[in-house]
Order: sequence, then C-alpha cells, then structure tokens
Amino acid sequence: MIGKIVRLATLAIAILAISTTSLYAESPRLIVNIIVGSMREGDLSRYEGNFTDKGFKRLMDGGMRYENAYYDYSYTSTAAGLHTLVTGAQPSVHGAIGEHWWNYVDASRVTLIGDSKAHPVPFSTGAGSYSAHRLSTPTIGEMLCDANAESKAFTVALDPLSAILLTGKKGVAYWPEMNKTSWTTTSAYLDKLPDWVKNYNSSGSNAMYSLKRWTPLYPASRYRNSEVAVIEDIKDKSTKLLSDVDLRLQNSTIGHMRYTPAGNTMLLEFASTLIAQERLGADSNPDILNICLDTSRYIASTYGPESMEYEDMLYRLDNDLVEFLTYLYAQVDDPRKIVVVLTSDHGTSPSYNPAGGKQRERFNVRQMEVIVNAFLGARYGSDNYVVGFANNALYLNHQKLLEKRLTIDMIREEVATFLLQLRGVSTALSASSLRNTSFAEGRSRLLQQSFYPTRSGDVVIDFMPGWIIEDGRVRSASDAGYNYDRKVPLIIYGIEAKGKSSRKVSMIELAPTIAALLGIEQPWAATAEPMAECMGK
Repeated sequence: MIGKIVRLATLAIAILAISTTSLYAESPRLIVNIIVGSMREGDLSRYEGNFTDKGFKRLMDGGMRYENAYYDYSYTSTAAGLHTLVTGAQPSVHGAIGEHWWNYVDASRVTLIGDSKAHPVPFSTGAGSYSAHRLSTPTIGEMLCDANAESKAFTVALDPLSAILLTGKKGVAYWPEMNKTSWTTTSAYLDKLPDWVKNYNSSGSNAMYSLKRWTPLYPASRYRNSEVAVIEDIKDKSTKLLSDVDLRLQNSTIGHMRYTPAGNTMLLEFASTLIAQERLGADSNPDILNICLDTSRYIASTYGPESMEYEDMLYRLDNDLVEFLTYLYAQVDDPRKIVVVLTSDHGTSPSYNPAGGKQRERFNVRQMEVIVNAFLGARYGSDNYVVGFANNALYLNHQKLLEKRLTIDMIREEVATFLLQLRGVSTALSASSLRNTSFAEGRSRLLQQSFYPTRSGDVVIDFMPGWIIEDGRVRSASDAGYNYDRKVPLIIYGIEAKGKSSRKVSMIELAPTIAALLGIEQPWAATAEPMAECMGK
C-alpha cells in the first residue's frame, strides 16, 4: 500500500514538473508596455481609416482588444494612472495621487518623485534629484526582479515622473535631460550610465530630432479633425497658429519636443537601441520594457483632442510604431516570445477652444481659494486658512485652525458645504467623510478610490462634466473622472486570444494579468484576478 502511494506521489510530482516546465517554456520572454498618454479608446476607431496596416492596426487586428476598459477612480492624473497600471492597485492604496501635495504638519509642498539625496547621472547642474522613495507599492517590474535576479526591467519616457512611476524602486528608468540632448537617469538607479547610453548620447541623435519641423503628414482633406488650436507660441509668446510655426529649437535643447511628434520618434528610437544593447528577451530570463509616450499627452493638453495637431501626431506615431514593431520582432526567432500591451494613462476632456466657437466652462482655482479664505475669515477672523489646491482637493492650514482651537473635521464639513454653491462644482466631500464612510457606488465611490488619507486634501471636489481648471496653456485636461477621462484603449498582443471583448474591465486587472503570463507573483497590493480571456478561459 505504501509503495503504491509513493508511486502515485512520484507520478504526481512528475506531471506537475512537466506542466510547470511547459508553462514556463510558453511564457513570454519580453513584455513591452506601450502607454500612449491621454489616448481615448475611441481614437483607435475614429482614426483607423488613416492608420497603416502594420502600426496601430497590427495590434488592433491581431491582439485581444478590450473596448470597455476603465480606471475606477475620479482624479485621473498621469501619476495615478501610470502607477495603477504597474501595481494593480487603486490610488487609494498605492498613494501616487498626483505630482505633488501639501504636508499637513508644516504646510510644505511635497513632490512625489523629488529626492534631495539623489542626483542626475551623470552628475550635472540639471534637474534630476528624483527617486521612487515615496512609492510604497511594488510594481510588476519589481516583482519580476525579485522573482528572477537575471531578469531586467526598464522604462523609457520623456517625463521623469512617468519613468519613475512605471519603474518603481528596482530596474532602471531613462528620460532625456531637457537642457541637453542626452538621456539620463538618477543615482537611485545607477551610479553611472552604461557605455552604450554614453555612446548614444555622443551620437547626437536627439539633437537631430530637435531640428525637425512639424508640418502636416497628409493633405488637409484626409483629416477627420478641422480645428487648429490658436495658442501662445511656446517660443516667442505671440499668438499664432501652431501648425504654421517652425518648431526648430534653440541652443540644442529638447524640452519643447514634448509638444511635437518628434518626441515620440526620438523615444521609440532610444527604446529600440535599448532592446538591442540590453538584449531584452534574448535568453530564458523574462524582461519588461515600459515605453511611455508622454508627447501625446502634452499635445492633447495643449491643442485639444479635436485638433488637427493631435490627429496628425497619431498618424505620425502610427508610422513610428510600424518601424518599432518591425524592429522588435526582428530581434527574436519566435514571435510568441513577445507580448505587447497598448494602453493609456487616462483619456482627456473635450477641448476648451474659444476661437473655435465651442465654449467650455473653466474653473478658477485662485478665485475659489480667495472666496473660501474670505468665508472662513468672516466666521473665525481674518487669516490664511487655505494652503493650496492640488489633485482636485483644497488643502487647509491645520496649524492656523489649531491655533484658533477650531475642530478640523468641523471646518472641513463647513467648507465642503460652502463649495457646493460655486459654479462648476458637482460634489464636494470632506476628508473626514471619505475616511469614515464606505461608498459602494456612484461618483462618491470614484472619489474615494482616489483618496489617500495622508496625501489628499481636506475637501475633495468633483467638477461638473466638461469643466476643466482654468489655465491659459491648457485646452484639454484629464482630471474630472468622467468617461472621457476614465475609458482608455487596452490591447494585449502576442497571446493566443484575439478579437474584441465588450466586457467592462478595470485597469487594475492588467498587472495581475502580466504577472500570470510571466508566471510570477502578482504585485502585493493588487486585488483583481487576471483577465480570463488572456488566460485562455
């Protein structure tokens, strides 16, 4: 009897070993996450007629496309979206609610990735004192590095915020130093740049892209959009049509390339070089590469998603993707070794464009701060009660309130009730309500999913549909949490599943899905199950 049990146990172990080996062999060797900033899900269908067959359409036709993928929170900032993608957690859990906030204790402004102990690599006087030390939730890249010391996790982006939030504390993030034509990182990741990055910087590739002029790719008759944004030109501050402006930059800087399609081209070329030089996907140890195309976000914000500039950027990006995907798959002997994910950090609002005859409402934050300060001053004596506004929340001066022996929770509720009288405010909830009440559904639930107690403000505001914060540099924003902000494209290409799914998907499902494809533990704060369609279910 004992011998039979031993034989059965041995057989079970053998079967398990065979199954595990098979699963490991079929797991991808390289995951490439492509994040197109501010891209709406509807953009894929709207502009499909002018896409080539080997760019966006290659992914659309050959991948698993989710047509109802949403972020489940209201303040759809870039920081929140990017960190949600790689942690599988809501902002209420991972804490990356926005680029900055105010400290309740001393009313100081805190920057999410700022770190005075870090410096740019190579060391220079340029900006680069960044790190992930304020991030508390592991990313999928960190989980991969923990699971396999030989695996690599990289991120390339134009914005250091994007690069660091997608990377986390392990791996390497690269971004261009905007005062020079070179790629850099922070001492939190590397002590010095690899030789191949030094050589790339010496080649002058970035400088070449900074000299390109942005002109329309196609005749005007081929464009779906007809609006051309009238804005302040970013160089000489005179009002012009940006599409008519020569955007060649001065002093060999590349900062303004964020606002032209050349920024995408430059980024994807560097990503291609990184793949080859770091030999990503070339051995049995799986790797991850995150590519954040920040340019599309800057263009959507500055010109609006209804503009010809935004549309032209997508067509040029489509051509860039043709080259990138062709190069990517030429690096491996089996295309099944690569999985490409296409998605976005958030969508964006309809444009505010007074010259185009479509007036959208804008909310004046400074005016609100003055009014709230006057309201509290009339009740409790003149003083500086308001510290600032960030992440769609008003931050109050706790020190002043305590000096006057006022109950902070009471003042929060008073301000929340008062703010409902202002035009453009749909809902205002106090931090006390968000902390002590469990909202099961509706807009309040979305607000709560964005709320992180030690970083969010005292009173959180929900704007009415279509409203954005007044800013002369911005035509479209992504911070109101309506469908145009929350619904994003999501395509997973390179798995067996293909086609379209109308199932409503939460973006917190992506990180667990990638973890399952790689056969590793999902990020610690992730709560969702892997997407069943991608698992062959």
